[in-house]
Amino acid sequence: MTGADLPDLRTPVPGPASRAQVDHLARTECPAITARRARRAAALGVADTDPVVWDEALGANVLDVDGNRFVDLTAGFGVAAVGHRHPAVVAAGQAQLARLPHAMGDAFPDRSRVALLDALTARAGLPRAILGLSGSDAVDAALKTARLATGRDHVVAFSGGYHGLASGPLAALGYHVRAFREPFAPFLGTHVRLAPYGGALPDLSDVAAVVVEPLQGRGGMRAPPDGWLAELHHRARAQGALVVHDEIFSGLGRTGAWLATELRPDLLCLGKALGGGTPLSACLGTAEVMDAWGASTGEAIHTQTFLGHPVGCAMALAVLAVVDAERLPERARVEGSRWAEALARFGPVSGRGLMLGLHLPDPLRTSRRLLERGWIALPAGERGECLGLTPPLTIDRSLLDAFVATLGEVEG
Repeated sequence: MTGADLPDLRTPVPGPASRAQVDHLARTECPAITARRARRAAALGVADTDPVVWDEALGANVLDVDGNRFVDLTAGFGVAAVGHRHPAVVAAGQAQLARLPHAMGDAFPDRSRVALLDALTARAGLPRAILGLSGSDAVDAALKTARLATGRDHVVAFSGGYHGLASGPLAALGYHVRAFREPFAPFLGTHVRLAPYGGALPDLSDVAAVVVEPLQGRGGMRAPPDGWLAELHHRARAQGALVVHDEIFSGLGRTGAWLATELRPDLLCLGKALGGGTPLSACLGTAEVMDAWGASTGEAIHTQTFLGHPVGCAMALAVLAVVDAERLPERARVEGSRWAEALARFGPVSGRGLMLGLHLPDPLRTSRRLLERGWIALPAGERGECLGLTPPLTIDRSLLDAFVATLGEVEG
């Protein structure tokens, strides 16, 4: 497996080893986590929809436990922006693991954390940061920061917005609200107001923070109308609310630029691709806003055991170096534009760079048919209205072309 290979299927999908592993997993994992529908599908007389079980990954390729080789057009939920198992990122992680796997969060940092915060704050033009382990962590830190900096109690978020499922971010969820948020509504308070993404802006005079994705990911790979985000910034500034950009999915070059917008927020959330495969996120902010936390007195009021994890920080530094050395934002812009033009014959294409949504009659059905041919792509949008296409930014052009050809066979 070179990382740029075409699919090679040796068994039906899913194969017998994947089936056995999923059956085994079902005995120990909460049933709400991994979709396991083989028996139900058989009873209903419909296609088997059990997942394949991954065994190895490199570049744009994934190998499952049956020896089937796939092309991953999700980049593992956007994590593998520089490709799965990029050698420079792996080497950085291995070197750090051999020297210092763990420091002590807020008590005793290590040099990789110092270096990463230097690199991130310089790139973002935002001089303060809080590290975390997930996108939810970053959004949670942003919401807490906004409360401290403004003294206000309300938050505005948007329809289709996805910011993670921890309790703080879940309160600001605008994606599949009934399924994800409503079961836990009594725990989440009433401080969040949802507004239409790209629509009329609400009054912000009592709002601490407006949380927005400059380009929505899980909500359908969609951007707001031209000028809407700038107007949101203007309204927030005029009425004393902070603007939080959730670029957890869209950041680090995916949309054809380092960030999806040049507008400077008060707080910026990064994650997914940042750790190169290790859990890592960051909330960055202005000095004025972040300094509202005050100085530590020896007992940090926002921290965790693995804050600034050395291995994750070392791998993140390598990711940033790869993004620069391989000019991945420019590559995403060029290849994404070319690919979007080729995909447009199948339906409308939303998004930018290599963060695209292909709007099809039945994306779920198409996704399953593609998997059976060795291509991993998942539906996106609140109604599953598009096929989300977010491959590694390093993906070889020949694979993008081959996918278009396969899609022609699948869609007729």
